[in-house]
Amino acid sequence: MGTGIEDVARAAGVSTATVSRALRGLPTVREETRARVLRAAAALNYVPSPSAVSLASGRTRTVGLLTPSIARWFHAHVIEGAERTLRAAGFDVLLYALEADASMTRAAIDPGVLRRRVDALLVVGMPVTDAELESLSELCVPMVFIGAGPPGRARVHMDDAVGSAAVVGELVALGHRHIGQVQGAPARNVTWSPAVERARGAAERLGAAGLPDDPALVEAADFTTAGGRAAAARLLDRAPQVTAVYAHSDEMAFGVLEELGARGLRVPEDVSVVGIDGHDLGGLLGLATMAQDATGQGAVGATLILSALAGEPAGPGVVFPATWTPRRSIAAPRA
Repeated sequence: MGTGIEDVARAAGVSTATVSRALRGLPTVREETRARVLRAAAALNYVPSPSAVSLASGRTRTVGLLTPSIARWFHAHVIEGAERTLRAAGFDVLLYALEADASMTRAAIDPGVLRRRVDALLVVGMPVTDAELESLSELCVPMVFIGAGPPGRARVHMDDAVGSAAVVGELVALGHRHIGQVQGAPARNVTWSPAVERARGAAERLGAAGLPDDPALVEAADFTTAGGRAAAARLLDRAPQVTAVYAHSDEMAFGVLEELGARGLRVPEDVSVVGIDGHDLGGLLGLATMAQDATGQGAVGATLILSALAGEPAGPGVVFPATWTPRRSIAAPRA
């Protein structure tokens, strides 16, 4: 049986309350008493329970991390960057995953499971409703959004509309005029989700080039390889004239490549393919993409949280640059 606070109190000749105050460094304990308690605790190899310390101080040294996925590329890399930064600062991470299904539907956030368990919140790549945002705000803890995030909140992200417009611009510059798109399904009608922003950026760039934003050239899918392939099949059946397909995530672009290969279509000789995100496997598959630093975003988001916990304002957030990465999956359209 392990050593308890009662054993330390007995060895030091004080009450358990005095032991607790002495170990927490409170000024209400005389220095000679504190020294006696510390000697007794050291002799008995006593280590205070983290949960007991949290209850006494009101701080848990834990940051809650809300995410709709732990498997998808963006979310996994953000989580890695955030967790590494927080652990280096002596904080634990409480992961709260609300897995979204293929239609991007998920369970509603229950802030009750987080109350008095976390000192701050990181919301990773998860559009939230106004009601959910209000309930999370009632926790009265610092909150930073990574990826998707509502206006006026501290947010770390790439500019999805700008990055998406740049991708379309690269295809237009190569001479493509029949550009198909596999867009992400909008999540819960949130107007500021990456799916909505990427679709808006692409539509604006097509319009600037004098090309129609034709619904017949657009299919929606969840941000997965399987979803991308199914969407590509529907698109190609309806619009075989496309000379390029822009998938609004690299994972969906992998599915587009699979479907083209299954149909005997060559990339890029018959159809060019481009994605957005910068997935690790993109280089292996030769996928051209607009890359973002997801791990870095996680680290910066965690740093903002730590600053807020230290009493400094988290600020409006940070916009990460995106990097155009041309590879062998794109070329000028066939004659």
